[in-house]
Amino acid sequence: MSAPAQPPRASGAGLAFAFACFGLWGLLPLYWKLLQAVPAVEILAHRMVWSLGFVLVLLAVRRRWGWVRGLGRRTVALYLAAATVLAINWGTFIWAVTHAHVVETSLGYFINPLVNIALGAALLGERPRRAQGVAIALAAVGVAVLTVGYGRPPWVALALAGTFGTYGLLKKLAPLGALEGLALETALLFLPALAWLMLLEVRGVGAFGHVDAATHLLLILSGVATALPLVLFAAAVRRLTLTALGLVHYLAPTLQFLLGVFAFGEPFSRHHALGFAFIWGGLAIYSAEGLRRTRARRRVLRAAR
Repeated sequence: MSAPAQPPRASGAGLAFAFACFGLWGLLPLYWKLLQAVPAVEILAHRMVWSLGFVLVLLAVRRRWGWVRGLGRRTVALYLAAATVLAINWGTFIWAVTHAHVVETSLGYFINPLVNIALGAALLGERPRRAQGVAIALAAVGVAVLTVGYGRPPWVALALAGTFGTYGLLKKLAPLGALEGLALETALLFLPALAWLMLLEVRGVGAFGHVDAATHLLLILSGVATALPLVLFAAAVRRLTLTALGLVHYLAPTLQFLLGVFAFGEPFSRHHALGFAFIWGGLAIYSAEGLRRTRARRRVLRAAR
């Protein structure tokens, strides 16, 4: 009997792709800040339109079109749901960055792994392990503390974590590869986005064609800023364990947090510090438990050889 397949080890290339991907996502607030004179919904529409253009170029270079012929109604419906959730996530993030809520966006992506566990338990019947339950409880306390500090629930963070977690669940059911799936999602969003941009132009309130050259270029390159990290993420997934990928994931919200506090001067009060401390404590437990289980699994695999 052959030995069980061993999970992929962290490769140098895989780590490079992961750090590049999450580094770009972490620095993305700098990009949207440059466009804060443009309404968030209009930026979102441009992001949808130009993302499709960039992805189609990548598909043309790779000559990967065979998947189009196999599309069925169920697949299209699944990706339409994923595209809708993704659009809400993108729009929330852009609005938050352009309205001085970058620290709150970082909170959303810090708690995202724990929200994934909660969604899996609620929707897929997955039973969280004890350490995961403790981590979720600590994160819930942190969110409660921040709710008191803000005087309201941290809606931006909860919306980002909830939509990205839901997107991840939908992608688990999705049959297409990362690039093909993004192409279909942006294709489904393309016509509504283009119609919105045309409506703005007809009403004479659209930015495109009426702003400086630098802003035009930034709007056009929003497709590259959107799709490139996803391509790097797909490359990293094929080369790294989920544990290694999950640890590098924290690079993105850490950079967003640092930008919010130190580059954009957003407030960070005692309530922020206490709330984030609970959440970071939960993430430390979650990460340590994941590393422990990965090491134990590797020992079992080595013993089975």
